[in-house]
Amino acid sequence: MSKTDSKLLRIEDLRLWFRTSKGPVKAVDDVSFELGYKEAVVVLGESGCGKSSLAKAILRLLPRNIDSYSGKVYLADQELMGLGEEEFRQNVRWVKMSLVPQAAMNSLNPVLKVGDQVAEPMMVHMGADKASALEAAKKMFAHVGVPQDFVNRYAFELSGGMRQRVAIAMSLVTTPLLVVLDEPTSALDVLTQANIMNVLKRIKKEFEVSFILITHDISTSSELADRVAVMYAGQIVETSDADRFFKAPLHPYSQKLMASVPRLHGDQEPEFIVGQPPSLLALPTGCRFAERCPYRFERCVEDPPVIKKDDRQVRCWLHV
Repeated sequence: MSKTDSKLLRIEDLRLWFRTSKGPVKAVDDVSFELGYKEAVVVLGESGCGKSSLAKAILRLLPRNIDSYSGKVYLADQELMGLGEEEFRQNVRWVKMSLVPQAAMNSLNPVLKVGDQVAEPMMVHMGADKASALEAAKKMFAHVGVPQDFVNRYAFELSGGMRQRVAIAMSLVTTPLLVVLDEPTSALDVLTQANIMNVLKRIKKEFEVSFILITHDISTSSELADRVAVMYAGQIVETSDADRFFKAPLHPYSQKLMASVPRLHGDQEPEFIVGQPPSLLALPTGCRFAERCPYRFERCVEDPPVIKKDDRQVRCWLHV
């Protein structure tokens, strides 16, 4: 199957629940979506909806308190959930797909030079010697806009934007097929955010890599997105190509998200979504957005909505 008629990533009924003394936290609850080659999907949603847990589930970066972890994950037509942990660590994570985590300062080791940290995946997973791995790190620094002599600096000597670029370089040094970016601009000022997004757009084109960009920043993410997936209370409630989504989202939650974004032109005031998301410990039986939805009717409260499946998917009784 060629790249033109297959998907790079297919996720089917992925579940990640965490065990607590009060019961399971259903952070990722039977999530399914696809991602093409050289494509960027943006996962949008409020804090606490399960976006970062979705990244952990895909990359198998799991804590110890797992209650349930199941589903299917296919990367380049290889099924990953059946792989043993050592095989996954050695041959998939950092080799075929990698992560740019939140808060680069916390993810970089403060007592190691950043060049050594970027070189490490090449040495561990690709069998490169230190000299050639450091040379690869320098070349990757050039791609992301970091001066090459910064390989001898420590993380605390760099600005927030430079640390984020180092984290991006580390995720790309092994030339993976897929990079998952978890809130890569959340702790940065507006100008630095724009610079980082420009780096990502250039990298996507030069390296022909696919991105999963996890964020709550709608305005910034729209520059990179080919597709959009909206997450609410542990579920994907809408997936669409980016052009149609940003013009006319279908799910009531997506519509409210878009209405909350300030506009440069026009007199329309930003809106807010009334109420709070449901607890992932005690989810409602019907639609999880029903209590906050202005269009709800009796069936929304009683029955979980089915997904309308075509080129745009939406989990809502209004669109069945």
